[in-house]
Amino acid sequence: MERGLYLYCIAEGNDKITLGNIGIDNSEVYTIPCEDLCAIVHKCPSEPYKSEDNEVVKKWVMAHQKVIDIAWERFGTVLPLGFDTIIKGEEGIEPEENMKNWIRDDYKNLKQKFAKVRDRAEYGVQVFWDFMVIVEKIIENNPEIKKLNEEIKSKSKGLAYMYKQKLENLLKGEVEAEAERYFRDFYERIKRYADETKVEKIKKSEEGKQMLMNLSCLLPKDKSKVLGDELEKINNTEGFFVRFTGPWPPYSFV
Repeated sequence: MERGLYLYCIAEGNDKITLGNIGIDNSEVYTIPCEDLCAIVHKCPSEPYKSEDNEVVKKWVMAHQKVIDIAWERFGTVLPLGFDTIIKGEEGIEPEENMKNWIRDDYKNLKQKFAKVRDRAEYGVQVFWDFMVIVEKIIENNPEIKKLNEEIKSKSKGLAYMYKQKLENLLKGEVEAEAERYFRDFYERIKRYADETKVEKIKKSEEGKQMLMNLSCLLPKDKSKVLGDELEKINNTEGFFVRFTGPWPPYSFV
């Protein structure tokens, strides 16, 4: 028995409409108006979606994102919810009434969030660096390390091993200092174009390139080009690579 409502996002507007069978497992997605807002939902059991099959879960998550994208395009501004947000019914209270009660209770907060993200979008910025290129630059530009690196070549096998240990320790400290210096520089250059930035978790290396920075940025859509121009300058810095994605609904800022 369906005793829940799967909530995709909240939009501005009070029209009761259907968006078609575009939801998870082709569920019919429709709006529930309340005040001057509406919830984008489909009917579902009151239990969370569960599957041992990762492909099935991936399909559900993609359907979730697709509905939010369609709502974002149609309504202009939405507050997206995370996957598997389900509003349950309670004894004597239908899920739809619970949904409306939540919107009424949280109305002021929801309106503040709409004001924050209206006409704005989320963009992803990931900066990678080529570790070996950076190490070579450090060796070339640091007199102490450069001298030590040259001396290793003329040492016996035993001494060369000790020198390499010393070189690796020096390089480790310099690489960490360079990472901090570049992070601060890039972060300051990027954040000037964004209303808000969030530092996300660093992900694993890709094709020999280490991730130095992972940001989510909220900015007006018409500022994306100037941010892109600044990122292009960073991308043109020797040893660095930038991935710029978006626009996305503001998942990280609501």
